[in-house]
Amino acid sequence: MSKTANKMGVQAYVIGGYVRDILLQRESKDIDIVVLGSGIELAQNVADKIGDTHVNVFKNFGTAMMKHEDWEIEFVGARKESYRSDSRKPIVENGTLEEDQHRRDFTINAMGISLNKENYGELLDPFDGVNDLKNKIIKTPLDPDITYSDDPLRMMRAIRFATQLDFKIDERSLESIIHNKERIRIVSMERITEELNKIILALQPSIGFKYLFDTGLLKIIFPEMAALQGIDVRNGMAHKDNFYHTLQVLDNISDMSNDLWLRWAAILHDIAKPATKRFDLEVGWTFHGHEDKGSRMVKHIFRHLKLPLNEKMKYVEKMVLLHLRPIVLAQSIVTDSAVRRLLMEAGEEIDDLMTLCHADITSKNQLKVRKYIRNFELVREKLKEVEEKDKLRNWQPPITGEEIMKTFNLKPGKEVGVIKNAIREAILEGDIKNDFNEAFEFMLIEGKKIGLLPSIEIKKN
Repeated sequence: MSKTANKMGVQAYVIGGYVRDILLQRESKDIDIVVLGSGIELAQNVADKIGDTHVNVFKNFGTAMMKHEDWEIEFVGARKESYRSDSRKPIVENGTLEEDQHRRDFTINAMGISLNKENYGELLDPFDGVNDLKNKIIKTPLDPDITYSDDPLRMMRAIRFATQLDFKIDERSLESIIHNKERIRIVSMERITEELNKIILALQPSIGFKYLFDTGLLKIIFPEMAALQGIDVRNGMAHKDNFYHTLQVLDNISDMSNDLWLRWAAILHDIAKPATKRFDLEVGWTFHGHEDKGSRMVKHIFRHLKLPLNEKMKYVEKMVLLHLRPIVLAQSIVTDSAVRRLLMEAGEEIDDLMTLCHADITSKNQLKVRKYIRNFELVREKLKEVEEKDKLRNWQPPITGEEIMKTFNLKPGKEVGVIKNAIREAILEGDIKNDFNEAFEFMLIEGKKIGLLPSIEIKKN
């Protein structure tokens, strides 16, 4: 790449995240090349030299993207930018390297490394990004009010980098985010959620959510989560702060799983508590039905945040709906019947559900925590035992509605549902096995109870 640029007589620099990650000793496969000239032309010449490499050209943006083995390399001409108040899309002009570095979001992303023959490998660090890396500070190259007002998505990026790298946001920068928070409204929800998901996938997502809450951004982009914060006291009785409890559950989940959607389930498991909060003179604060209402809130939240309205959403709905069930089992005597019902409803997600419920144990009372964990292990053992015996994961009825109708020569109607439900309950209670033959015999008995007789054809079979 360096040889090609020198042969073309253009200056080229590695700039941005790749330089930052080299200095942090983090692995990175994404390289941004800034060219004082045509980035597209350099990309095409480099690809020709490598051979068997395709270049994607984006003429409107003056950029080119090339993939080579595990590497993604983007080429762009140096540029300067100016902004209108109603848009984060810049007016772009050709610029110098210095102007290109000035338009960068943070000092740690504005560092460059020369690829030029006369100073190859030299670090170009006009804003002392190396020192900010050393001090673990997120700081803007220019006045933060200009940086964040020009492109408000940078506020989300500041919080995302602080979360991923475990850095602090510079005090002036933090005050500027608070001052400019309303500007986030001009950013598309897709871009906001892209940054939000990166925060959620960090090692300790609570860092980012605390920044989002403290700056006021969370109330704008995700008001349902912001509404969890706060403690009410009545008659000397208080409930826990459900916002900070949720963050602890999310961090707990993050220690156990990298799955984005399980982490979303952790975020949303108590989302309906503000809507279901009631005070009872005898027992204090209650949140009855918050799991059911919370599950029904998931679709609205996913639609607002432009998250997928597909099986991922249904998975989160299911986790939220069932998240109390294993906890209830852990607090009482575990019966085979209760375990069968849980297995039937949770299906393949039973292991994830148990992980979520384990993460939901956040009491400061260590004796209570140890008791819950001990009881949880008993529930896990019972789940394994019943699953091996009854094969109820992803349960399908051994007798279908069509078989019931055929057996009794029925049309779709109430009787079919009555018999199907009776078979299901008998299996759950352990009265019959999860087996076609036992279920068929049971079906005949239940049919007779409501005056149904099998057809002659079925008798002969």
